[in-house]
Amino acid sequence: MAFKSLDELRAVCLDLPVGSDPAADAVSRRQDTLTKPRGSLGKLESIAAWLARWQGRDMPRLDRVKVIVFAGNHGVTAQGVSAYPSEVTVQMVANFAGGGAAINQLARLAGAELSVIPLDLNHPTGDFTQTVAMNEAEFLAAVSTGYESVDEDLDLICFGEMGIGNTTPAAAIAAGLFGGTGRDWAGRGTGVDDSGLSRKFAAIDAGLARHAATLADPLAVAANLGGRELAAILGATLAARHRNVPVLLDGFVVTAAAAPLAKLHPEGLAHTLSAHVSAEAGHRQLLEALKLAPLLDLGMRLGEGSGACLAVNIVRSALECHARMASFAEAGVTDK
Repeated sequence: MAFKSLDELRAVCLDLPVGSDPAADAVSRRQDTLTKPRGSLGKLESIAAWLARWQGRDMPRLDRVKVIVFAGNHGVTAQGVSAYPSEVTVQMVANFAGGGAAINQLARLAGAELSVIPLDLNHPTGDFTQTVAMNEAEFLAAVSTGYESVDEDLDLICFGEMGIGNTTPAAAIAAGLFGGTGRDWAGRGTGVDDSGLSRKFAAIDAGLARHAATLADPLAVAANLGGRELAAILGATLAARHRNVPVLLDGFVVTAAAAPLAKLHPEGLAHTLSAHVSAEAGHRQLLEALKLAPLLDLGMRLGEGSGACLAVNIVRSALECHARMASFAEAGVTDK
C-alpha cells in the first residue's frame, strides 16, 4: 500500500483487525490436556496462544519466519550525538550482505529469512533541531516501503534497524509521545562519552521545543522527530497487523518506532511481543509505558533485530511443546 496522505495512514492505523479468540481458546484447551501440570510451562503456554490468536489458526505454525532490517541515516548526527560517522550505516549494510554481522548468524540459527532494506542512505533526514526530520511525502514514502515489505504468507516477523545516530530520534519520539526530556530517555547509544551524551540531551530538547505544536499527533511526532528506518518499521508493524502476522519487537529503536501505533489505538501493539529489554537507557521505561513485558534481559544493545531473533527460538520452543507433546490420554498417564 502506498499511502497518499497522513489522513489515509491514520485511518488504517485506527481500523485494526482483532485477533481470533477461538484460536487462542483452542490452544488453551489443548494445553490443559498435555502431560504436565496445568500452567507449568509458564510463558511458553501464553506464547503459543498468542501465536494462534494473531495467525488465526487453532494450531499455529512457524514454517516461514523473517527478519527485516531497515537502514537509514540521520541529519541530527550533525549535533555530535553519535560516536561513529554516518558512513558506517552504508558499510554495515554491506556487512549484512556479506553475512558478517551478528544478525546474519542469529537469523540462520533461528531458521529465519533475512532481508535488509536501505532507505535513501545518501540523503539523511533533516536535522530535527533545525527543521522536520521528514516532510509528509518523505515520511509516507518510508512508511509505505515498510508496509509493502511484509508478505502475507509469513508466520512470524522480526524488525531490526541500522542507522548511525538513531537512538537520538528514538529517544525524541519516546519523549514526544510520553513526555519528559532528553535526559529522561536518551542513553549512550553506540558509546558516546559524557560530552556526547550531553549533546544528545540538548538535541532532543531542542527538537521537542521546535516541534512542540505537533506533539499531540503521534504521526507528526514520528515524521518530525524520527527517521526513515523508524517510519518503515511503523509501516511494517501496521502491515503485519492487517496481514495476520505476529511481530517480535526488538530493542529501544524498534519499540519507539512502533509506539505511535499504540498511541493511536489502545490495542495497536496487541499483535506484538517484546523480545527483550535492551541495555539502552529508556527502553525499560518505554516498555512499561506500553505495558509490554520483555521475554529476555541479556544486557544487549546492538540493534539489527538481534534480540528479536534470539526470541524466535523461544517462540519455536513454545510451539514445539504445544504441537508435539502427548496428551495424558495419548501417553496413558493418569490425570488427577
